[in-house]
Amino acid sequence: MNTAVDVRRLDVAALETKVKAMYREVALKPDADFHFEMGRGLADRLGYLPSDLDAVPAHAIASFAGVGYYFDLAGLRPGERVVDLGSGSGMDSFVAALKVGPEGRVIGVDMTDEQLDKAEQLRRAAGIAHVEYRKAYVQQTGLPEASADLVISNGVINLVPDKRAVFREAARLLKPGGRIALADIVTEKQLSDGITGDATLWAACIGGAMQEDGYVAEIEAAGLRVQERRDNPQYLFISENAQGAATKFGVKSISLVARKD
Repeated sequence: MNTAVDVRRLDVAALETKVKAMYREVALKPDADFHFEMGRGLADRLGYLPSDLDAVPAHAIASFAGVGYYFDLAGLRPGERVVDLGSGSGMDSFVAALKVGPEGRVIGVDMTDEQLDKAEQLRRAAGIAHVEYRKAYVQQTGLPEASADLVISNGVINLVPDKRAVFREAARLLKPGGRIALADIVTEKQLSDGITGDATLWAACIGGAMQEDGYVAEIEAAGLRVQERRDNPQYLFISENAQGAATKFGVKSISLVARKD
């Protein structure tokens, strides 16, 4: 069983540059053409509640580039503390804020300035006081240990070469009994070197996708017990390259929830 994406042929610095450039455009030009679908139509099809989407800033939804729905798995309760890894323009952070209420707290973490700026402007305009955004890497947030009831992430961990570090960071952030709920891109078969070594395909949420069994193994190696997972056939790849990879390697979206014992 493969438990790690081979990134020896990947220029990690080039990857970060590509990812930042792509998601800068997602924030600033959500109507542009991308390798992936975005916006309200996608969120509706993935299963987000219309009442939730109606209650969060519309411009955050316009830049939503997630790959699945997981809030039904997360079981958020009023007053809980949430960390959103790779929060982008803030849609999932704002949805989480609805669930935890003003007595709870949501911290969004992202590495792209334009995404953070957009999310913060939307937060201020909407007067949402119990959400904040911080610049950091998802594998090294700088947040206090055992400070979160829930960690969330949507379509982000596949972009990170060291996925093990992300799951360890999530486990570090969680209180005992806390959980991580996420959606991400995985594969049924190991990707070829030509795909895993291509920074452009990584930035398009294809090149960094890990085999599903290995992905789950990395989560559990971090001390998190997977409780439920499901495929998200509602998520559709729209570029020819992505569609070809989906067919050849079984690239797909999944959602899951795991608990820290």
